[in-house]
This record gives sequence, structure tokens and C-alpha cells, in this order.
Amino acid sequence: MKTQITKIFNIKYPIILSGMSWISTPELVAAVANAGGLGILATGILKAEETREYIQRTRKLTKNPFAANVTLYFPGADRNARVIIEEKVPVVNYALGKGDWICKEVHAYGGKVIATVTTLKHALAAQKDGADALIVTGHEAAGHGGAVTSLVLIPSIVDAVTIPVIAAGGFADGRGLAAALLLGADGISMGTRFMNSVESPVHPSQKAISNETDVYSTVYTDKVDGLPARFMKSKGSLRLMNKKLNPLTSLIMSRKIAKLLGFPWLKLAMGIVFMGFNKSMQMARMAIGFEAFKVGTIDGDNVKGVLPIGQVTGIIHDTPTVKQIIERIAKEAKEAQKVLASKI
Repeated sequence: MKTQITKIFNIKYPIILSGMSWISTPELVAAVANAGGLGILATGILKAEETREYIQRTRKLTKNPFAANVTLYFPGADRNARVIIEEKVPVVNYALGKGDWICKEVHAYGGKVIATVTTLKHALAAQKDGADALIVTGHEAAGHGGAVTSLVLIPSIVDAVTIPVIAAGGFADGRGLAAALLLGADGISMGTRFMNSVESPVHPSQKAISNETDVYSTVYTDKVDGLPARFMKSKGSLRLMNKKLNPLTSLIMSRKIAKLLGFPWLKLAMGIVFMGFNKSMQMARMAIGFEAFKVGTIDGDNVKGVLPIGQVTGIIHDTPTVKQIIERIAKEAKEAQKVLASKI
């Protein structure tokens, strides 16, 4: 399969692993890369030294191109970005912030940059900043999807930009890949489908639930980690949606963020104080969300934790290897092309 995405990133298939905290580990990233796709290493919850270690570990597991992401909204994200750039990761993915300086420094060593966006405004800004491609995330997606569904969002942004678009949100099989290509995208990015794979570090019980649940079994809320996001509907997600916070909570929780990210707590705490009420509440929920994500994904606890999962979980019914997923999708996409041709 050849699209602008496969050419730009030197990969076999236009299929990308989303950079999911706690999930997109070196092992899963390498499995996707070795199968011909592009894996995005998640660094949002890592200290700078851990980011370097994860990059080096990924390099030992694959000789193929891979990516690493940086969520600019997170405290200390610039340090992770610096490590990624120092390590000259072939592809850098950024989100939730201005990435012009990232584009400039990554291009300086010959790397490529993907910006993750959910709106036309941010897509145009990322293109202006110098991004080589966009991951455009629709409402169906796990985690921080946009307010508009992929069926509408993808073509609206494809029509407005000149760089390639990678569709995210609602994709798990070859029909989805074929549909994305028809909408004008040059590839797809998947989180939930790869989350439910043999190589994924997610707890087996969560994969089993993903195989049995339907398309109605998610919630979309900003009450879990402070930003609108989609999660499995569970006791844990409903509990966090109803959790009441106060300004003191943000300061208490900031210790956990600082410890997790290796960021000076006093500096973070002072920053929160000057953010104002709404921003401080957002930071408090972010800290709560960090902890809940780990408990939900790694421990499989849907009471104390939460699992980011997309609506597409309703059409996923097995837990294959990454290689099987990618090869199956490529085959199904070609079959879908024939079916479309016979109907038009």
C-alpha cells in the first residue's frame, strides 16, 4: 500500500499506533514498526531520563522507523521534547501546544513531525508551524477526541490543508482504512484496536471486556482528567465524573504530578496558584486522571481506575497479535476497494 504517509515515514502500511500513556510502550511500538506500521512511543507520563531509556529500548527492538510523542500541555513536557530531539527519533508527534520550535529542531536532523489536532484552527496552526502531517482525531476516539465525528472532521480538514492527514477515531478494520482513504486521508491511527492486542501491556481483563462490549459503552467527559475525553463506562469513570474538587485539591494532587514527572513540586505548586480557579481545577483532575489511567490499564481495576477506550470497541471481538491486525486490515481494505468498485 502506498500513500503520502508511507512515503514520508518510510513504512509499508499507512497504519499508525496512537501514543497512549501506559500503553504505547517500547514493546508495542516495536511490534507495530516490525509489522510495517508506525508506532508512536508515549512519553507524557515519563521523566526525562525514562524517556531516553524508552527510546533506546525501542531501538533495540526494531530497526524500522518509529515515533515518540510529547504532550505540550503536561508540566515539564519541554524536557521530554529535548530528549526526543537529542536522541534524533525519526518521527516526533506533538499535541496540545505550539510546536514550531519542535518542527524546526526535528527538521534540522532530517526527522519528520506529526501534529495531533481536533479542530480546523489547530490544524492550520500546526501546518503553519511546519508539521509534515496531521493526526486528526474525531469524536469517536478514545482519550482526547474532538467534538466533531471523524466522518465530518476528516474531509473538512483535508480540504483546508496541504499536508497529509492521518484519520483517528473510529478505525479498527480494513473497512475503516478504506473509508478514511476515500475521505481524503492518507492513513489511519488506531488506539483501541492496538490496545486490544497480544503485545499490549493492558490488563487481560480489559481486553476481554473490549471484546464483549458494544458501541454504547463509553462516556465523553472533561471530569476525569480535565480535558474532554472518552473512557469506558464503568464505576470508576462515573465516580470521577461526580467527584467534587476544591482549590486545595489541586495543590495536594500537584505533588503526585511532580513526583511522576520528576518536576520540582514548589515550581509546579506556585504555577497552579497563579493559574486561577478553573485552571487549577483542571490540573487537579489531570493528576487524578494520571493515577486512574494506570490503575485502569495496567491493574485492570474499573472501580478505582478508568480505561480510555473508543466507540470502535463495539466492533472489536478478538485479541490478535499486532502483525495479524495490520495484515488483516491491509487485506480487508483491498477487499473493500473491490466491493466499492462493484457498487459504483
